[in-house]
Amino acid sequence: MALVTKQMTEKQLAANRENQKLCNAPVVDERRERVHAALRRFGYNVQAEEIAMRGLGEDPADFQGLLEALWEEWNPAGSLQEGMVIRLTRVMWLANRSDRSQEGAALRRAQSADRGRDNRLHARMMRLKMTVETLRSLSRSVAVWHYVTSREDLEVMKKLRQEGVAGEMGEIALDLFYQLQKPGTDEDGEDPDEKNRRVVNSMRSIFGLGKIEAPVAMLTPAGETLVVRPEGYEEVSPDSEEDENSDKDDRYPTITEEDWKARERARKLLRNILSRQAEACEAQRSALLKESLAGPSPYELAAEIAPSHADALLMRRTQDANMREIRRLINLLLRIKRYERQMEALGKKGALHDVPEMKGVSNSESECPKDLSHSNENS
Repeated sequence: MALVTKQMTEKQLAANRENQKLCNAPVVDERRERVHAALRRFGYNVQAEEIAMRGLGEDPADFQGLLEALWEEWNPAGSLQEGMVIRLTRVMWLANRSDRSQEGAALRRAQSADRGRDNRLHARMMRLKMTVETLRSLSRSVAVWHYVTSREDLEVMKKLRQEGVAGEMGEIALDLFYQLQKPGTDEDGEDPDEKNRRVVNSMRSIFGLGKIEAPVAMLTPAGETLVVRPEGYEEVSPDSEEDENSDKDDRYPTITEEDWKARERARKLLRNILSRQAEACEAQRSALLKESLAGPSPYELAAEIAPSHADALLMRRTQDANMREIRRLINLLLRIKRYERQMEALGKKGALHDVPEMKGVSNSESECPKDLSHSNENS
């Protein structure tokens, strides 16, 4: 025959809960009174502790609930056990506070890293964008058929190499820039004509004369005629693409047509390197943009909140000290409880067996030796 269980309605369940509260209310109130009395005996200032807890963002009711739960679990008897339960509650509360401190410090580091992450990514993207524009500008300059390395291009390439943007290809590009310099130019990109022009302008400024703004011929000590050109005179529009059929460039009379053809291979290689590096930097910038939109990975967040601050070791030692004290208090309470059970067992055993056992022993001892002695004599 199947058993039929009748389900209780919500009203019946609510009534049962209320009855249970009423049944347990005297026990709870009595326990609470014992807890408050023990706190007062041990000099625990409830009001001051509540003010301190609220100042730290904690709820004193949670501490009171923890104390009552441990009090119900251990059911201390006597002042010693009551004090140890209160102390255990305090240590457990401090251990939880230490955990919250660690989590709070990690949250601060995560928030700081999150704010700085966007700035770092934005700065890297802007730097890559400027690098791409610089490389493309150099590539447009090198695209000219009769290209000669200018001092400005050489300085820009040196700066890019120092920043490590182009890597090993930057070394090759810089070497190609040196190869495409004007004959007679030193490694710093100094043109002898330009040096002479600056010397002449410095001398003219001493006598109050204006600077030379047009090419001026002058004689060197060897008697050779040089043409001094002003700054920017040799610049060519970067957008003007020339080919091999272009007219001979009269700006560089010392470079023959055969020299131009010999320089062509290095120029094309340099232009290809600059274009490829610009594309690589643009790809890096796109990857950074996707990374900024996707946000940090869990591994990055874990690395950012790693306890690397100065107080991390101290906070860890505090946690370990709290856990050691909790273990010591629990061991002491367990020993006390075990000792009480042993004493109760001994007391019950003595009450049950001491009197009958003594009576039996006394009768046997008083009677048996006499009978044995008489029996031996008669034998």
